[in-house]
Amino acid sequence: MRLSSRGQVDPFIVMDVMEAARAAEEAGRRIIHMEVGQPSTPAPALARAALERSLDDPLGYTVGLGLPELRRGIAGLYKRWYGVDLDPERVVVTAGSSGAFVLAFSALFDAGDKVALGEPGYPSYRQILRAMSVTPVAMPTSAENRFQPVPSDIPDGVQGMIVASPGNPSGTMLGREDLGALIRAAAERDISFVSDEIYHGLQYGAPAVSALEISDDVYVINSFSKYFSMTGWRIGWMVVPEAHVRTVERLAQNLFICPTHASQVAALAALDATEECEANRAVYTENRRLMLEGLPAAGFTRIAPPDGAFYVYADVSDLTSDSGAFAREILDKAGVAVTPGLDFDPVRGGTTLRFSYAASTPEIAEAIERLKAFMAAR
Repeated sequence: MRLSSRGQVDPFIVMDVMEAARAAEEAGRRIIHMEVGQPSTPAPALARAALERSLDDPLGYTVGLGLPELRRGIAGLYKRWYGVDLDPERVVVTAGSSGAFVLAFSALFDAGDKVALGEPGYPSYRQILRAMSVTPVAMPTSAENRFQPVPSDIPDGVQGMIVASPGNPSGTMLGREDLGALIRAAAERDISFVSDEIYHGLQYGAPAVSALEISDDVYVINSFSKYFSMTGWRIGWMVVPEAHVRTVERLAQNLFICPTHASQVAALAALDATEECEANRAVYTENRRLMLEGLPAAGFTRIAPPDGAFYVYADVSDLTSDSGAFAREILDKAGVAVTPGLDFDPVRGGTTLRFSYAASTPEIAEAIERLKAFMAAR
């Protein structure tokens, strides 16, 4: 049987790095994982206990938009975090943020449309759009703007744009004024605006700003994966304009039937686990401190200090022009898995690396020592 042309998306390079690290571990080596944004902290105890209590109950289909009590709980989170009064009817529970992107892109864009993406940026935006016959258009960002787009970066002829704050791979954030300027520029040009806020809660100074603080005419996507340490539970959400709810509901019913019931039960309880989640954030705060001290000491001096998430994006143009080969060398000789920048920027990523500090603090400390020894011997 033939394959569709739209199905020929690029590989997710970080997953290939994970596979190479797994093979090294199977061969008996101990690898420290700095390649993937996988929290080392477990799902909140409240979430695990809630799921355990529910296991004797039927865990079947829920309504397509998610459990009403979970939608109300998520709306309450916006009140606590941002002071936003959000109608729970606008909340759509999804199969992780990935499911939210599929629903959002299906609702907003037609085949042949063009959508602007900041680069460096999360690679799966491009690939999901391509798989839906939508054309991703790069918005190259600069270190001077801390790898975040500005209105003058928005290309002509696009029907949509995606912005992430805190960003992946940079960890940098947009303040209220800068985010507002992008939202207003998009509105003036009738460009659909999608705000990826998956790393909200994981910030280390000023609080993250939600697009919903500025406008209701946006799509906001978030997840329980990062701040709530629930990556494998595959549960997320998005907030859409009131007029879009029924369209998204019909898509959700047909594409996914409903989000996983068991994960919804756990997610509802996780919303109350503030103390545990804040303790986890303290772990990543310390990891960030170690990274910002240790990476320059190892020889990775060109970095944009991250405001949030758990990544450091490093310019390694003084060390290599082939980040893929450099990442393989680091894995082979230092036993540390890192992600080449080509995953995030297909044009300029040959001279960048992303380091994740989502591992445990002892692992981060050991990884830095390994990197120091590797660079000293190189």
